[in-house]
Amino acid sequence: MFVRVPWRYPRFFVNLEVFHIGKLEHQLNEEIRDKEVRVIGADGAQLGIMSAADAQRLAYEKDLDLVKIAPNATPPVCKIMDYGKFRFEQLKKEKEAKKNQRVVEIKEVRMSPNIDTNDFNVKLKNAQKFLKEGNRVKVTVRFRGREMAHTSIGEVLLKQFGEQCAEVATVEKNPKLDGRHMTMFLSPKAAK
Repeated sequence: MFVRVPWRYPRFFVNLEVFHIGKLEHQLNEEIRDKEVRVIGADGAQLGIMSAADAQRLAYEKDLDLVKIAPNATPPVCKIMDYGKFRFEQLKKEKEAKKNQRVVEIKEVRMSPNIDTNDFNVKLKNAQKFLKEGNRVKVTVRFRGREMAHTSIGEVLLKQFGEQCAEVATVEKNPKLDGRHMTMFLSPKAAK
């Protein structure tokens, strides 16, 4: 985007473009410009400290790439490897790790301090169902108007809720008053 500077300077333009620098991967072959590097062979053996040009020549002889793997070391560490194969295996591992991970959601159960017994039991069953699915549960008691004078009722209610869920959950954070809401966190027990 170009911005025109005020009329007094009609020939000047200011360039306000932002260039994003991508995530730097490894430096390869000719990109390595260090004087000396520590070289590791394709089989994992230490080849010693040599100039970057010698290390590149050694990699070309083996028809492989010279890859800088530890740029902050003194001298930098480079490895002779097939970089295409290395990237493929790395992406494969990342994909596998992503497939195996599970996102834990936080489900919320809201109550009021003067909740009826049957409503309490319904909320309890829902929370237990969420916990059995492996999600964390945030139990909230909301105080309105004059109910703020009786916050101890909400605390007793939350402690009772935690005791009822004790077989499937542990109390992660005890009841805490935050403004007009008192919250408690439950997390599922680890499967044996």
